[in-house]
Amino acid sequence: MLFFILLFMMVTLTACNSGGEEAAGEPAAATTQTAKKIVLTTGFSSDEVFRINRTPCRLPEFMVYLTNTQNQYESVFGKEIWEKDLQGTNLENSIKENVLARIAQIKAMNLLAEEHAITLDGEDLDKVNKAAEEYYKSLNEVERQKMNVDHDTILEMYKEYALANKVYNDIIKDINPEISDDEARTITVQQILFKTYKLNGKGEKEQVSDSEKKRIYEKAQQVCQKAKKGEDFSALIEAYSDDKVGTYSFGKGEMEKDFETVTFNLGTDEVSDVIQSDNGYYIVKCLSTFDRDETDANKVKIVEQRKKEVFNEEYDNFLTTLTRHLNDKLWENIAFIHDEKVTTKNFFDTYTKYFEED
Repeated sequence: MLFFILLFMMVTLTACNSGGEEAAGEPAAATTQTAKKIVLTTGFSSDEVFRINRTPCRLPEFMVYLTNTQNQYESVFGKEIWEKDLQGTNLENSIKENVLARIAQIKAMNLLAEEHAITLDGEDLDKVNKAAEEYYKSLNEVERQKMNVDHDTILEMYKEYALANKVYNDIIKDINPEISDDEARTITVQQILFKTYKLNGKGEKEQVSDSEKKRIYEKAQQVCQKAKKGEDFSALIEAYSDDKVGTYSFGKGEMEKDFETVTFNLGTDEVSDVIQSDNGYYIVKCLSTFDRDETDANKVKIVEQRKKEVFNEEYDNFLTTLTRHLNDKLWENIAFIHDEKVTTKNFFDTYTKYFEED
C-alpha cells in the first residue's frame, strides 16, 4: 500500500487541516495523542520553511507540494474555489497547513527509517530516478522558475516520499489481511426511529421529559404491532419515522451495543421488538442477514483500520522524541502561485506510475 499518495491525490475539502502551529507534527492517519506544538524560532536559512531535528524542509520542495495540491483543487472545483466563503475559513491557509503537516510527516518517517535501518534498494532508486526525470521534464520554464526547483530537488523529494512509504509498509507488514465473513458480516435493515431528544439553540441534543418519553414509547409499541402483523414497513417508515433515511447497511461495532445485538440476531424479513437507544426508540426489519458485496468491502475497511492503529501507535511514540521548528517569518509570506502557465499537478501521479503495486 502506498500510504502517502492519497494524502495529496485525494482532492477533498474535508482533508484540509486548520490545526495552525500543531499541524507540522501531525500524522496523516488519525492518532490518539496530541502532537507537540512547533516551536517558533530563529536561525533559519533564507529558504528554510521548517526543521524537524536537523532535517530541513526548504521552500522549493514545499512549493512543489503546495502548487500540485492547488492545481488539483482547481482542476476539480475551478479557480474560483479560493473566492468561496467557507464559514469564515480561509481555504488557502488551510491547504498550506495541510501540506505543511504532510511534508512534516514524510520528514519524520525518513527519520524513523534510520531507527528501523530501512533504505531504498536498487530497484527503488531506479524507480525514483525515472519518476524524477519524467516529472522534471514535464515542467515548463515558468514552473521551474516560479517554484525555484531543479532536478536534484525533485529527485530528493521522490527519495523521501518512497522511503516514507517503505517505512509504513514495514511497520504494518505483520498484520493478517484475512478477515472472516462472520467478523466482517454486514447486514441491511429498514428502521423506524422515534426520537426522544430535541436540539437546543446551540444544536445540542436534550432529552425530552420522562412523561414525553413514555408517550413516545407507547406510540412506538403501537407501530411495532402494526409491523409485526404484516403492514407495509416502507409505508410505516414514511408515516412515523423521525429519520429521513429508512434503510441502512452496517457491520459489527458500528452501532450501539444493544441495537447491534438485536439486529444481528434477526432473520431475513423478521421485525424486532422496540429497541431503546440514546437517540430514541427503534423498530427494525431485517432485509438481509448477509450482504456479500458489503461484507467484502467491510473486510477491506477492517484491515485498513488495523493498519492505521498499528502505524499510529509506533509513529505517535516516535513523534514525541522529535523537535520541530517553524520559520514563522517565511511561513507568513508563502502563497499560492497564480499564473496561467503554472498548471503542474502530476507530481503524485508520476510517483504512482512507478511505485504502484503489482
